[in-house]
Amino acid sequence: MAARRALKAVLVDLNGTLHIEDAAVPGAQEALKRLRGTSVLVRFVTNTTKESKQDLLERLKKLEFDISEDEIFTSLTAARNLVEQKQVRPMLLVDDRALPDFKGIQTSDPNAVVIGLAPEHFHYQILNQAFRLLLDGAPLIAIHKARYYKRKDGLALGPGPFVTALEYATDTKATVVGKPEKTFFLEALRGTGYEPEEAIMIGDENTEQQMKKKLIHLLT
Repeated sequence: MAARRALKAVLVDLNGTLHIEDAAVPGAQEALKRLRGTSVLVRFVTNTTKESKQDLLERLKKLEFDISEDEIFTSLTAARNLVEQKQVRPMLLVDDRALPDFKGIQTSDPNAVVIGLAPEHFHYQILNQAFRLLLDGAPLIAIHKARYYKRKDGLALGPGPFVTALEYATDTKATVVGKPEKTFFLEALRGTGYEPEEAIMIGDENTEQQMKKKLIHLLT
């Protein structure tokens, strides 16, 4: 394992750490202010697929978090980056509020499937369309594979079970771009000038356990 360098950057998970839906986690604003008072670079990461980065930023500002758009890296951004890299036309199984983050991406006559958290799309007809595309050889891009996520009224199904269903039905393997994948952390750190061994992740308990494993893997 590579030697740990001096801490230079902190990646802070948003949902479940700073906020849960439209409510701030108690004490989160003050904790962020204290973190801002240190010399480390702060970046924010999230697996949210329910809204665009701009909508997310507005939500955070209403909760009185001092965060700028260029400090946030989302799994939607990671998905868009991969779509552009592969030069494919995706069938977007994402919440309508997330569509602005794919503005300019060609989606007619799709030859790929991108799936996030989109309850309104998770019904037989739409999933069957995705199934047929995958049978024809289209790549499956999963924004993330979380089994569940936190809501104010309790836990709710995440996109993971639906991704797994498509994988099983088509005997294919999704490319996952969000947390806790190694590539997600590397992309989040890109442009900061810092290496993984100079960064740590702060997340909620379940997320933090996964992140710790991935960060350790980055250093080996």
